[in-house]
Amino acid sequence: MTVITGSMFSGKTEELIRRVRRALYARRRVQVFKHALDTRSERAVIRSHNGVLHEARAVASSDELLSAVEPQTDLVAIEEVQFFDGRLVEVLDGLADGGYDVIAAGLDMDFRGRPFGPVPALLARADEVVKLRAICARCGREASRSQRLIDGRPAPASAPTILVGAQESYEARCRHCHEVPGEPQVP
Repeated sequence: MTVITGSMFSGKTEELIRRVRRALYARRRVQVFKHALDTRSERAVIRSHNGVLHEARAVASSDELLSAVEPQTDLVAIEEVQFFDGRLVEVLDGLADGGYDVIAAGLDMDFRGRPFGPVPALLARADEVVKLRAICARCGREASRSQRLIDGRPAPASAPTILVGAQESYEARCRHCHEVPGEPQVP
């Protein structure tokens, strides 16, 4: 199992699609899934922020994903894994143990900089971890955080964890430029 992770705008989807295309070139049977919460593009595709796309099936739960995997599939690729329920870890582990190659891509941290959904447990179980970084929109350093914005200002810690969006709601930030008003600061 491979987990591709990092902040928004780090290239996770592009890397997932690159690996899917390599598998298809090698004549492997591939199924691509995304969480149904991802409504940024058409229901039947995954799309990077740079416009690279690939067909995908939207599913609302880990059980729905599992029931949609066909026995003849070689590679199961899943986008936006942070939106899935906690059972996803067990499902993907089972697929990998059952002989499927699994590639999972998603945010490792929410906009507050806290671990996001099932991703930390997937990282612990992965055979390979690909941690990508973006460029900080403020200072140009390597960025590992997703800064949520409301009217161009950092969102407060009290904002909802999930808000599907792109450049209108988020930007990449480094650790030093990332801000979460209302979040307790550690000295």
